[in-house]
Amino acid sequence: MRLLLAIFLPFVAFFTIGRPFSGIICLILQITLIGWLPAAIWAVYSLNQYKTDKKIEKVFGSRP
Repeated sequence: MRLLLAIFLPFVAFFTIGRPFSGIICLILQITLIGWLPAAIWAVYSLNQYKTDKKIEKVFGSRP
């Protein structure tokens, strides 16, 4: 579901992973038609990084 959001509404994907500042920047980029593709790529990349971080956190546990 988040992947579809990252492709069609990239700025919303940032809000779902807890990065509101990046979401606002992405929205500004997304407003332009040319910026839509970079915004979508950035959102998909950030979503993958978020998933990787969660997997690492799960394996090693929460570290201070």
